[in-house]
Amino acid sequence: MSQFWLYFRLGLEHVLDWNAYDHILFLIVLVASYSFFSWIRVFWLVTIFTLGHTISLILSTYDIVRVDSSWVEFLIPVTILVTAIFNMVNAKKRENKNNISVLYLTTAFFGIIHGLGFSTYFKMIAAGTKSKFLPLLEFALGIEIAQIIVVLAVLILAFLLQNVLGVKRRDWILVVSAIVIGIVLPILKENYLAL
Repeated sequence: MSQFWLYFRLGLEHVLDWNAYDHILFLIVLVASYSFFSWIRVFWLVTIFTLGHTISLILSTYDIVRVDSSWVEFLIPVTILVTAIFNMVNAKKRENKNNISVLYLTTAFFGIIHGLGFSTYFKMIAAGTKSKFLPLLEFALGIEIAQIIVVLAVLILAFLLQNVLGVKRRDWILVVSAIVIGIVLPILKENYLAL
């Protein structure tokens, strides 16, 4: 049972670590245009994202897929930037009434990219472990719980600002997306130069 908590906690802390805030930034822009009233769609978006990065984590851990980590480190901020721009373009629309299947496919693809980013860390902590499958699932569960924490925090903040302080939904989306873009552009530039 202690092994479960070890890998679960590592997955949890890996997402909530402020030094690795790119995952948090992606989750923020992923759900910035949603509210508690669309919790089913938010649940599916986060779950599809988790499935994408768990699949890529498995494929990478078992050396089925190998990707240069510098490309992954470049593509992660690209996913954040694309999602933030998408939010800004669609800020006037009601809760993303866009083609849902395209949104889910894009989210799964972005999950795959983010999962490849986790794979290097997971391989490092699981080195020497006989079977990596169970620790990998425990690690992924920790990641999922951390994502739920982040998503709930974003939805609560959005609710308070929009329903208590009267901030317009469109303004919330634009400001959050602009802040995230401002944070991610230097990361993108740094990782582009490292390619």
